[in-house]
Formats: sequence, structure tokens, C-alpha cells
Amino acid sequence: MKKQGFTLAEVLITLGIIGVIAALTIPNVTSHYRKKVVETRLAKFYSVMNQAVQISEKDNGPKEYWEHLGVKDEDENAEKGEILPEVWFDKYLKPYLKYSSVKVNDVTGRVMVYFPDGSLALIGGESIHFWPDAGSFVEYNGEADTSAGESRNNYQYSGTKYFTFLFRPWAESMKYHYKKGVEPYKAYSWDGTVEMLKTHSAVGCKETVSNERAFCAAWIQQNGWKIPDDYPLKF
Repeated sequence: MKKQGFTLAEVLITLGIIGVIAALTIPNVTSHYRKKVVETRLAKFYSVMNQAVQISEKDNGPKEYWEHLGVKDEDENAEKGEILPEVWFDKYLKPYLKYSSVKVNDVTGRVMVYFPDGSLALIGGESIHFWPDAGSFVEYNGEADTSAGESRNNYQYSGTKYFTFLFRPWAESMKYHYKKGVEPYKAYSWDGTVEMLKTHSAVGCKETVSNERAFCAAWIQQNGWKIPDDYPLKF
């Protein structure tokens, strides 16, 4: 009795089919994995930062009375009653956080906090930008030629590479941030609906905006820290 095997043509056809299936499924699997990483790290960042704020309040008093987080310009800080990001971070958060390393950008004065899970928080000025994957962040060096990396930090990557949070517990005019900890950016004008988070012309979580997609983190938060099925951006 003769043993029957596969012909070369059959093997090649089978490999071809496997290749087509892999080409169709691998991108979806990769995208799904990236989404899960973003979801996990966003939720963890929110929890860790607010736990640190709560512990810090025991030493530094209610957060709404803390000194205000400023920018690198000391004159501007003094005028607004703010302090440098590095000074603010060292006093109010650094002792209460677990991190891998901390660095201050020489040009912007912003504090870069690297966490053990591979994420990064950029602290300074009006907002806190959170990067689930620190490897996606390129430190700004102030050079005119930005082709080497600043484009990777461009607003076009808000809502995918990085997400916008705000710490303004002293701002009475911002009802979604007043007396709150580190919260996804909700701004003055948010009407409390998911629809506005998705469609706002300047900061909505959609493909084209006039500013950055600052509402994306808030939308994900409203969805239980899960990226919505109708999320318009690709990972």
C-alpha cells in the first residue's frame, strides 16, 4: 500500500490560505491588544493619581487650597499665584507615587513621570497629558526642526497616543473639576452628555477638531474605562 502525502501544490495553497487569514486577523488582534493596554493603564493612572492626592491631603491640607500648578515662566507664575511644575510635583505628589523615574524638561519645565507599567505623565500648565505607552512620547528639545520627533507628540495623536486630564480643584468656575482630583478634561462648557464629548468642534473625541481631542479620556471614563465600540480613532 502506498503512503499518500501532500503534493507541493497543495502545501503551497495551504500556506497561501494561512497567509491570507493571518493578514486579515493579525491587525485586528494587534489593535484589540493595544486598546486593552490603553484601557487598563488609563484606569490605573486615574486610580493611582487620585490615591496619591488623597494621601497628600493628610500632609498638605485640602487640595483646593494647594498652591496652583504653573508653567516654566516664573514671572507668569508669580502673576497668577502659581509655582513651577517641578516644585509643585515635588511637594504635592512625588512622595506619594510609585514611579520608575522623574525628569524635568529643560525647555518647557514640564515634569515627566515614568511609571513601572511603561506609561508616562507629562505635568505642567493647564493640563496633565497621560501617555499609556511612554515609548510613543518624544521629549521636546526646542529646536526649530521638529521632524525628528515633535510630530509624534502632535495633537493628531490625542485620543490614541495620549489623553488629557486636568487638576484644578481650586477653580470654582469649573464644576467638573472644582474640589476634585485628577480628572479627565471636561472643561467649562461640557453639558454632561456623552454626545457633546463625541461632537464638540474644538475638543471633541472625533477625527477632526480645531484643537486637541481633549474629551476622549472623559468619554472612555463615562464608558467604565472601556473604549466605546463606536470610538472613531484607530489604535
